[in-house]
Amino acid sequence: MATETVAKPRTSLRVRVQKFGTFLSGMIMPNIGAFIAWGIITALFIEKGWIPVPALGGFGTNAEGVPNVGLVGPMITYLLPLLIGYTGGKIVYDVRGGVVGAIATMGVIVGAGIPMFIGAMIMGPLGGWTIKKLDSLWDGKIRPGFEMLVNNFSAGIWGALLALLGFYGISPLVTWFSQGAGNVVQFLVSNNLLPLTSIFIEPAKVLFLNNAINHGVLTPLGIQQSLEQGKSILFLLEANPGPGLGLLLAYMFFGRGAAKASAPGAAIIHFLGGIHEIYFPYVLMKPILILATIAGGMTGIATLALTNSGLVAPSAPGSIFAVLFQTSRDSYVGVILAVVLAATVSFLIASLILRTSKDKGEDDLSAATARMEAMKGKKSSVSSALVGERSDVAVLTRPVQNIVFACDAGMGSSAMGATVLRNKIKAAGFPDVKVTNSAIANLSDTFDVVVTHQDLTERAQTKTSSAVHYSVDNFMNSPKYDEIVELVKTSNTEGPAAAHVDSAVETQVPQTQGAHAAESAAAVGGKGVLLPESVILDGTARDRDAAIDEAGKLLLDRGAVDTTYVQAMHEREESVSTYMGSFLAIPHGTNDAKVHIKHSAVSIVRYPEGIDWGGKQVKFVVGVAGLNNEHLHILASIAKIFTNKAQVAQLEEASTVEEILELFGKVNA
Repeated sequence: MATETVAKPRTSLRVRVQKFGTFLSGMIMPNIGAFIAWGIITALFIEKGWIPVPALGGFGTNAEGVPNVGLVGPMITYLLPLLIGYTGGKIVYDVRGGVVGAIATMGVIVGAGIPMFIGAMIMGPLGGWTIKKLDSLWDGKIRPGFEMLVNNFSAGIWGALLALLGFYGISPLVTWFSQGAGNVVQFLVSNNLLPLTSIFIEPAKVLFLNNAINHGVLTPLGIQQSLEQGKSILFLLEANPGPGLGLLLAYMFFGRGAAKASAPGAAIIHFLGGIHEIYFPYVLMKPILILATIAGGMTGIATLALTNSGLVAPSAPGSIFAVLFQTSRDSYVGVILAVVLAATVSFLIASLILRTSKDKGEDDLSAATARMEAMKGKKSSVSSALVGERSDVAVLTRPVQNIVFACDAGMGSSAMGATVLRNKIKAAGFPDVKVTNSAIANLSDTFDVVVTHQDLTERAQTKTSSAVHYSVDNFMNSPKYDEIVELVKTSNTEGPAAAHVDSAVETQVPQTQGAHAAESAAAVGGKGVLLPESVILDGTARDRDAAIDEAGKLLLDRGAVDTTYVQAMHEREESVSTYMGSFLAIPHGTNDAKVHIKHSAVSIVRYPEGIDWGGKQVKFVVGVAGLNNEHLHILASIAKIFTNKAQVAQLEEASTVEEILELFGKVNA
């Protein structure tokens, strides 16, 4: 009998190239500071620099007649490729992947006679990916006490093998590729064809496809050229702010409506801040204007070629300040001319197009910004400068794959909220969507959706500006969860093809499989997280503060925390309530108070008559102290119980501690 299958939507070539480019830039961008440091040292101390110093610039010999090594050569040969390799491995498999990626990168560095940036971009991710796969082979099979031995030796042995592969196998191939690409660039320069690259680069910028070209090819080749010649024109093929400035100036004088009004601010952000994506919506409103930026780009490149000008290191971001800072000592006139002439040509052509067409560039800027964000794959960090602040769910331009619950400490309310929503999303048929939890202090701008208590949303937005934010007043049964589930459904069925991306934050609540109460109280690190002596069926407190003290005392009696942590539980409650809904509160310390936790523990106090918790009735108070996520399986159980009215009723009727522990065991069965 034939089975009908539903074909997965295909990811377009543009999206695949865009993702690849984003991955490449993810290895380069975190290390731009190191590139700038190398550029400063190079510009100052090489033989043709501003302050030639043989010992630092690596030219001449020392008093003993030994050639000077300097800083320039070792930094470009070893430091920068190793940083790229480490970052590439870390992206794939955190620090462990980074270490193996760096070891693997060392093989191509030593095996080649040129700086191995492309080799590092290969070996770093390869090291991270392969060690991740190896670890999965024996995951959960290592005997207790042997984890460190297995982890260290597996990383060392595999890293050594990859270094040999890089030395003998990868470095010759990458050297051949680099030399071939260099020859192509030299051919374009020699035949005055390099300006034609703007025909591809300028449209690629608007489509967010430039990262694959810029960081995958131009930066590595530019570094090699700069090392040999002291500068490179390749660093300005994409980073020249002139074409975008000319376009925005044309809108300032000849545009209409919102486009004209917002163009001055966009020009400042683009030219001085170096955020080029700010002008992309202006092109998308009137695509023919891409001709203006292409002509401007060609003019800039031609000027650089004619004046033999270039930068000593990459300019990132593409601000005029960054460009001038990295300009070679003998290239200031050429670089400034390249920027000015590129802006002039772009301005003249864009002005002509705007003045002679019926459409003066007054289309909906918001719609153009949304199209730009759809191509980028996420919200733009600068789009509010064009269309103003938007609501929490105004723009979502890619399938939702990563959701994070954030609270002050990241170990209590957020963990339980994540469990509740994760179960809802799985029930809706989207088990691959990751729902994690984190302290706000540890957030990074890598999530599609961020859920916070309404009192914490503003803090979270400063760290995750590109995400969609949801504010809730309790983490157990907020109606916002249904909205998020619907958003997941819509974005994964009607939006662009979903891309499964490993989250940078791996704090997902473990889904344990305990079948009875003993497993709920399983030993963690030699100490049980939830033990019978930490459960009280009839609490004596009559108000919120006394209840926190009662739950905290159980943690103190277990030796899990000190008195400072209990004080921090009160501080946390004063800033943001830990009321979860369904008669439940889970007081816990602040993020800073984690240093006062000695081991993970959870306490449970039941108040049959209920107590007032900031205007809400609470019958169950769960005290939480967690290290290294050891407590999260208990919180997962609690979250499941308190979203089930029948199980809450069983908790209320339980007459023994064993019944409560048994119930938690059944939840995880």
